[in-house]
Amino acid sequence: MPYEFVVNNHSAKVDVPANMPLLWVIRDVLNLKGTKFGCGMALCGACTVLIDGEAARSCMTDVSSVAGKKITTIEGLSADGTHPLQLAWQELDVPQCGYCQAGQIMQAASLLAKTPRPTEAQIHEAMDGNLCRCGTYLRIREAIHRAAASAR
Repeated sequence: MPYEFVVNNHSAKVDVPANMPLLWVIRDVLNLKGTKFGCGMALCGACTVLIDGEAARSCMTDVSSVAGKKITTIEGLSADGTHPLQLAWQELDVPQCGYCQAGQIMQAASLLAKTPRPTEAQIHEAMDGNLCRCGTYLRIREAIHRAAASAR
């Protein structure tokens, strides 16, 4: 059965099994490679995308559940890499290996959309499920604060 939704402001129609994870639709069907596979169990956050503005783990989201919805991946956050979070990430050299960073940025984007001036506690709570093997958590938090300040 075909499923229709919007990805990064472009209409998409895919004919895949209903239980196919959104992650594989994004990566293998739509060929958007920024969203990463991490654990496959929604525990690490590497596959985080926005679904109607809310952070969601695409590895455990069936494509059938996103019909008619708006999906934003890291590629759709900004056309030219100038989203305040992307700029802050670059200015502070946040990533080391970089594997988790798309998921980190998407989770942070969801936070800032709801809470433009988050406290340290709000950042900690929002980012708690996103893992970084390299341990760049302090720079991630600093980048979120910087992006919040620059967006004002």
